[in-house]
Amino acid sequence: MLVWPGTAYPLGATFDGRGTNFTLFTRFGTAVTLCPVDKDGSEVLVPMTEVDGYVWHGYLPGVGPGQRYGYRVNGSYEPNAGHRFNPNKFLLDPYAKAVEGAAHWDHALFAYGQEDPQQRDDSDSLPHMMLGVVIDTAFDWKGDVPPKIPYHDSVIYEAHVKGLTQLHPEIPEPLRGTYAGVAHPSIVAHLKKLGITAIELMPVQQFIHDRFLIDRGLTNYWGYNTVGFFAPHNGYASAPGAASAVTEFKTMVRTLHQAGIEVILDVVYNHTGEGDHLGPTLSFRGIDNTSYYRLDEARPELYVDYTGTGNSLNVRTSHTLQLIMDSLRYWVTEMHVDGFRFDLAAALAREFYDVDKLSSFFDLVQQDPIVSQVKLIAEPWDLGPGGYQVGNFPPNWSEWNGKYRDTIRDFWRGEPSTLGEFASRLTGSADLYEHSGRRPMASINFVTAHDGFTLADLVSYSDKHNQANGEDNRDGETNNRSWNGGIEGPTHDPAVLLLRSRRQRSLIATLLLSQGVPMILHGDEVGRTQHGNNNAYAQDSALSWINWDSADESLLEFTIAVSRLRAAHPTFHRRRFFSGRPVMQPDGKQLPDVVWLRPDGSPMTPSDWTQSTELALGMYLNGGGIRCSDLTGSKMTDSDFLLYFNADAEARTFTLPPAQYAQDWDLILDSSREVPRTGLTAGGVLNIPPYTILVLREPVGTIHAKDHLNT
Repeated sequence: MLVWPGTAYPLGATFDGRGTNFTLFTRFGTAVTLCPVDKDGSEVLVPMTEVDGYVWHGYLPGVGPGQRYGYRVNGSYEPNAGHRFNPNKFLLDPYAKAVEGAAHWDHALFAYGQEDPQQRDDSDSLPHMMLGVVIDTAFDWKGDVPPKIPYHDSVIYEAHVKGLTQLHPEIPEPLRGTYAGVAHPSIVAHLKKLGITAIELMPVQQFIHDRFLIDRGLTNYWGYNTVGFFAPHNGYASAPGAASAVTEFKTMVRTLHQAGIEVILDVVYNHTGEGDHLGPTLSFRGIDNTSYYRLDEARPELYVDYTGTGNSLNVRTSHTLQLIMDSLRYWVTEMHVDGFRFDLAAALAREFYDVDKLSSFFDLVQQDPIVSQVKLIAEPWDLGPGGYQVGNFPPNWSEWNGKYRDTIRDFWRGEPSTLGEFASRLTGSADLYEHSGRRPMASINFVTAHDGFTLADLVSYSDKHNQANGEDNRDGETNNRSWNGGIEGPTHDPAVLLLRSRRQRSLIATLLLSQGVPMILHGDEVGRTQHGNNNAYAQDSALSWINWDSADESLLEFTIAVSRLRAAHPTFHRRRFFSGRPVMQPDGKQLPDVVWLRPDGSPMTPSDWTQSTELALGMYLNGGGIRCSDLTGSKMTDSDFLLYFNADAEARTFTLPPAQYAQDWDLILDSSREVPRTGLTAGGVLNIPPYTILVLREPVGTIHAKDHLNT
């Protein structure tokens, strides 16, 4: 096969209309062979003789889209020195833009001998490997424009491509579980009705299914096992052919953008699917093990594992950093995504041993003219020492706020000594973010996420029920403490069902009315259950998919109502933290922007916050002087609100504050649906049922919510 010298950049396989340029980085490899694969599965061996700066390159004229390929790399096989080269192993291009097939588990995928890991296994892995595919990046975006929703106006919906769409009755069966299913009008309409501004997709970069799961008859459903950082996962394409996954993904993004919905990807740059020293050789390990992975300095045959998956990418090397940054830019420029949520992001800050928020990776992101302009969300922890870094990421990052999740849960299940921290989390967690110059939108607020109980299960189970995972229920969190009203799991007891329903509503209302950016777990709005499984990572089944036919329509309508309330009133999504200083309103009323109230209607005192048994709290929100735009600096006047939270197991009596706050109030949200809407005047008395949140609005103001909020 004719090969020209080509160029060393860009990395990967790049089609120019006449042929394809192939490049591969390896610092310690001694020879690189490009392996185009024919339709019958046979390969052609094309030695690459050109190398510049450790990048091997060659150009094949006449080779274009649809060509399948991989590499073989020669070098020393010395695990004790960190080198695991084996030319008998067919290797996936780390920069492959599309992937065909999957890894079919056979010992040929492993570079070491079955009897002795120090000995090399020379069986050919090609018959069992996935293949890279050359693509044409051309696509008709039809004038696509990113929605660019401001953070303070954002509502994020964490979703799984298959779990969201597999059982939806309005989606044609061939499109269920696919990118096309996510773009189906029924899903788009549901997201719009919920007020969702961004869908955060669980991993869609090409991943593999662990061998131990396949042996159990399970799969890596969540997808946190990436092997291709540029290719959309081919298992989510509705049409055959690797390139169809690329086209279908782009079509999904274009469709969601047309609806004003952003696309955020959950990305896993902290490790790969090759696992520990006993894992397969699929790509990085056989291309340059020491450059791509963090190795144990005392025993280089072993891997440093900050992720719990067996390996950690080596972000101390320039080519690994280049891989990550090239991948991020590709997904923004070529695939038009709007942001990223970084799985176990603290691992990316480990240049040496400790987490360093000023590490090279974050410096590169900060100065990158493309990546720095999209939404950047950190899961601010990993499994290494000092890995819990909530509040410590750079100023242009937002974070999954784990402290918000824990505090809101604790408050609503009646844990003592949570009142003060509950107030902090409700108002945007200034204690975590204000010191670094960030604003409330730095806090991605969530009560549930993919990793843990669904909302319905959170209030229905005290213990996990993960037997289906095949690990004797040892995996996942140990327990959920007391949420279930004394009855575990499904029940027909009206009192227990009422309690669970009320708690779900109160948690959803708290989430959507907190300052910061709310994130809803897919299906929580319709009561999705995993029947107590709080670690459904391997459950690609009806256990984890949304059962749309059994949707809790009442809960859905409540969630929609609260979301509309949030959207209609900037008081609930302020751009800046509360100051506690008085705000002058047009009617001359001058009160602080937030006032915390005791049940008797008087302001909270410092000693009140230390009452360990108190589970009732009032909150006055001053709607005056809310800044609307960084561009104009203008301010507006919104309605004033009262929020009452009763997390007590008993009904509590609250006295409305005096007339200086407002003479009259309208009840517009009631998670119990039991509080009368009459007699709401200054100094009046409210009897608030257990586990209930109320929202009252002063019946004046420039913006008004819908009348049907008290659903």
